[in-house]
Amino acid sequence: MIPLVDVKAQYAPLIPELKERFAEALESGRFIFGPEVEAFERESAAYLEVPHAIGVANGTDALVLSLEAMGIGVGDEVICPSFTFYATAEAIARAGATPVFADIDPVTLNLDPEDVAARITPKTKAIMPVHLFGRPAPLVELAALGQPLIEDSAQAFGATGVASEGVCSTFSFFPTKNLFSLGDGGLIACRDDEVAERVRMLRFHGSRDKQTFELIGTNSRLDAIQAAALRVFLPHLTGWNEGRRAGAARYAELGLGNVVDLPPDVPGHVYHMYVVRTPDRALISTALEEAGIASASYYVTPLHLQPAMRYLGYRPGSLPETERAAADNLALPLWGCIGADEQEQVVSTVLAAMAVTAA
Repeated sequence: MIPLVDVKAQYAPLIPELKERFAEALESGRFIFGPEVEAFERESAAYLEVPHAIGVANGTDALVLSLEAMGIGVGDEVICPSFTFYATAEAIARAGATPVFADIDPVTLNLDPEDVAARITPKTKAIMPVHLFGRPAPLVELAALGQPLIEDSAQAFGATGVASEGVCSTFSFFPTKNLFSLGDGGLIACRDDEVAERVRMLRFHGSRDKQTFELIGTNSRLDAIQAAALRVFLPHLTGWNEGRRAGAARYAELGLGNVVDLPPDVPGHVYHMYVVRTPDRALISTALEEAGIASASYYVTPLHLQPAMRYLGYRPGSLPETERAAADNLALPLWGCIGADEQEQVVSTVLAAMAVTAA
C-alpha cells in the first residue's frame, strides 16, 4: 500500500530524539505554556522572519483569533476563496463576519486578484488568501488592493513569501502538514505589535495575568508536548520541503504529464499536496485504488455550495474556475522522503489506466 502521505516515514528516524525531548517536558512538569512553547514560538518566529509567533490550539482557532484581534466581526466582509478547506470560511463566520467568495486563477488555483478586486465593497475589512497545496498566493498583487491580508498558510509552512504581507499568517500543525505535530496545534505569525498582544490575550480568556479579564476570549493554547515535537521537527522542515519539491519534479520526469495536467512549479512551492487535473479522475482513482495506491480529490463540493453557506446565496456557476477545479483535481502520493520506486508505481499505474482508455 502506498499512502497519500506517509507521516511516520518522516518522523521515524527522529523517535529517539522525540522521546528525549518528551522526557524533558515530563520532568519539567510544565504542560501549558512554559519553556517548550516559548522556545518554539521564538524559533518559528525566526524561521518565518516575523516579530511575533503565537502558539494556539489548532489552525482554525488561529484564523478566528486573528480576525477577532483585528477587530473584524458583525457587519464586516472578508474575501476568501471557495476552493479551500471549510475552516477558512467557517472562521470568518464564527467571528461574526460574512465570507465573500472570489474565484481562483485556473493555473495556480489560488485567489484571482482581479476577481477579488471586483468584490471589494465598503464593508470589506480584509482579504484572506490561502496558499493552496503549498503554492504561494499572489500576496503582492492582493496587498495592492488596499485591504489588510490574513494569510491562511495552513498548507504552506516554509513556502517562499508566506507571512510576508499579512497582518497575520495562520498555520495548522495537523499531522499531514509540512510542519506537523503529533496531534492538533496551530500558530499565528503576526507583524503588528498591538494585534499580537490581543491574540495573546484572546487565546487565554482575554487576560494577561489570569486575574484581570479585559476581553471576551477563549481557551486556545498550544501544549508543551506538541511544542516539544515541533521543536524537533522544525530544523528538518527545509529538507522535507526540498524532498517534496524533488518528488514533484520526479513525477514530471517519469512522464506523468503525458496523460494529466501537472501543477505548474514556481520557486518556493512546497507541495503540501501534489494535485494534478484530469477529466479522467474517476478512472485513474479507481485504477490506483485497485493497485493499493491512495489518492484523493479535494473540495469536490466547494465552499460556496456547501449546505452551511447557503445563506450567502451562491448558486452553481457562480465561481466557474472554482467549480472546474473541484470537478477534475486529483492528489497523488507525496511526502518529504517519498521513494523513486513508489513514484514509479504511481506513474506506471496511471499510464496503464490511460492506455486502456486510449485503446
